[in-house]
Amino acid sequence: MKNPKYVTQLTQITQLSEEQKVRLNIVSERFAFRSNEYYQELIDWDDPMDPIRRVVIPIEDELEQWGELDVSDEGLYTKVRGLEHKYKETALLLVNNVCGGYCRFCFRKRLFMDDNDEAVNDITEGLNYIREHEEITNVLLTGGDPLVMSTNKLENIIKGIREIDHVKIIRIGTKMPAFSPARILNDPSLLEMIQRYTTNTKKIYIMLHFNHSRELVDASIEGINRLQKAGAITVNQTPLIRGINDDPIVLSKLFDQMSFIGVPSYYVFQCRPTLGNKSYSVPLEEAYEIFLGSLTRGSGLAKRARFVMSHATGKIEVVGMTGEYIFFRYHQSADPENSSLFMFFKRNPNAHWFDDYEETRRLNGKAKDLIVAESSCDSCAF
Repeated sequence: MKNPKYVTQLTQITQLSEEQKVRLNIVSERFAFRSNEYYQELIDWDDPMDPIRRVVIPIEDELEQWGELDVSDEGLYTKVRGLEHKYKETALLLVNNVCGGYCRFCFRKRLFMDDNDEAVNDITEGLNYIREHEEITNVLLTGGDPLVMSTNKLENIIKGIREIDHVKIIRIGTKMPAFSPARILNDPSLLEMIQRYTTNTKKIYIMLHFNHSRELVDASIEGINRLQKAGAITVNQTPLIRGINDDPIVLSKLFDQMSFIGVPSYYVFQCRPTLGNKSYSVPLEEAYEIFLGSLTRGSGLAKRARFVMSHATGKIEVVGMTGEYIFFRYHQSADPENSSLFMFFKRNPNAHWFDDYEETRRLNGKAKDLIVAESSCDSCAF
């Protein structure tokens, strides 16, 4: 399988009309465009609403003013440049500012802007921080996509982390098995490296990003199989995105096909209200109903995902709804005092984010306690 050529200009896409290229170029000047020849071939160009097309091809609606660039306030948890430490056991390293393709609904699209310097090539400061914090047992490599990097560069990072004894799990967040399975199929040294740094008690997890079952073709399945044979633990996570997987049947098919190849579905994320994402976001309650509908199908092995929001204050799981109320629980909390906190609010069909139910106070750039009306059943937490 050949390594595909990258496509970074809309003028390179022959399936778009000249008029479309002119209109969409305005969007790509605001939010960067990147794809590759392999992924472009998965698109049904006769269908203007093709879900694979919607993953990477800009649409004019992205220019609508809505959302923030850093809606989850990742900057609050940046301890040294390139390292975030939000949850006690887990540190996140931004090791790259490039992906195999740029998802139009990306929540970190700020990394692909010219003036952003959050991702780092030199992780020395990050390693020193991890070394000094023995509570950190998990390190997530992300960005950008770490598998866009050469295996030698990636191995230098993994080797440095493996020298820190209290780190047991290294996670690699990647969409390359979907965007370009040739990255795995054509590089046996990547698989050798994974095997070298995976032991009985220290595992490498590959956090896959498959959004639609049509991305799971023979080449991507073979790539995943080779990662598994090398000893990597594979799981999948996806946001729920309008026009891509906002249908119970479509979502359950993704869950099913992932389970068939031994990949548990880990999280389904509510689309973050990032700048430019309005047309990709499904209102939260509608999204949760779609998620629940997907769980009525398939085997138990196919429906292990949790539906969550990566909020500034923590990972908030949606755990139920009645005709009048919606129920939340902190699956992970930046503040240990909120660990597993259960909350419920009056339903709001127009809500896209937790803040649409109850605002988060911010003072001096730090997330503060959630506003709770303790004397009213209209908005309660306990």
